[in-house]
Amino acid sequence: MIIRNAVIHDAVRPEPYRGDLLVRNGKLASVGGEAQDEEVLDASGLHAWPGFVDAHSHIGLDGYGGPTGATFDYNEMNDICCPQLRGMDSYYPMDAAIPLALAGGVTTVAAGPGSANVLGGTFLAVKMHGKTLEEAMIRPAVAMKCAFGENPKRCYKDKCDSARMTTAAKLRDMLFQARDYMLRREAAEGDITKLPKFDMKMEALIPVLKREIPLKAHAHRSDDIMTAIRIAREFDVKITIEHCTEGHLIVEALKEAGVPVAVGPTLTNASKLELLNKSWTTPGILASAGIPVSIITDAPVIPQQYLPLCAGLAVKAGMDPFQALQAITINPARHIGVDDRVGSLEPGKDADIVLTDGDPMVSSTVVRYVVLDGRVEYTNV
Repeated sequence: MIIRNAVIHDAVRPEPYRGDLLVRNGKLASVGGEAQDEEVLDASGLHAWPGFVDAHSHIGLDGYGGPTGATFDYNEMNDICCPQLRGMDSYYPMDAAIPLALAGGVTTVAAGPGSANVLGGTFLAVKMHGKTLEEAMIRPAVAMKCAFGENPKRCYKDKCDSARMTTAAKLRDMLFQARDYMLRREAAEGDITKLPKFDMKMEALIPVLKREIPLKAHAHRSDDIMTAIRIAREFDVKITIEHCTEGHLIVEALKEAGVPVAVGPTLTNASKLELLNKSWTTPGILASAGIPVSIITDAPVIPQQYLPLCAGLAVKAGMDPFQALQAITINPARHIGVDDRVGSLEPGKDADIVLTDGDPMVSSTVVRYVVLDGRVEYTNV
């Protein structure tokens, strides 16, 4: 298939350009210039964008349209440390929110556990289509969720956690145990008589300790952000900061730490004390400082399809428009480790393309087509 004569915004070059997009076997074969193919989608007057990417969502685990709690599949409320849980085992690919997300141009999402637990389990990367997990999934585990601040305290205050220092201690304890378990496992060199007793929680943390996946750290307040970074340094593990509500107050510290940040959900009420400094200026301030920024919905907190609108509100607050585009395309793709496949319009990547009649960050713009893995999955013409 060839998408003919579109204005291309590839998320790599700041300036758009007119050209064709050639799709072969679900991949982008060429971008820009002229191409030939029997199947033609005329995009004259339309703008082509990479499929939008959300680095932090609970779509498919929350359940759209059901009674409260009926499909509450993203938080385990009986164990404050449960790294062995996998978001993929709660993901429902026929969640009614998924076609709505696709209609908004969102094609790839990192979905997973909420923030009730100090360790909540792994996030997965999925495409917004498919009747089965296997059809939708890009990667089964892209990060290990951990949480700081009010949520673990609130959920476990009568059980085992009522202070921030307790949360930090519990995370450290799990990482210490996992490191000891990993070293003993390696020292056994496969000798079953020397191997430590199998521990599913410890096994789940080995990819974190080996820096294969990052800790995905829920942290709003500046002190929680710095505690997350401090613990990551102590154990030499990768980390991403999720929400980063007060990131604009500690710009230099974040820049020095060199960690990717995901800002949001900002289109909400300040429902707790740690959200008092929430601002649409935050992503722009951090991006201007050279920090890799993604804008997130935390869906269903903000419905998934409004991801580009959130980027538009950041632009309204002063964010550079190209940086805002990157914050919902290539930056979140890098944030969740799938930028080899999605996040920009480049040859060899998945043919995930959004065609609009204007800037998708403006509310009056209409999504006309969404191409996912080289197939037209949504049409509004």
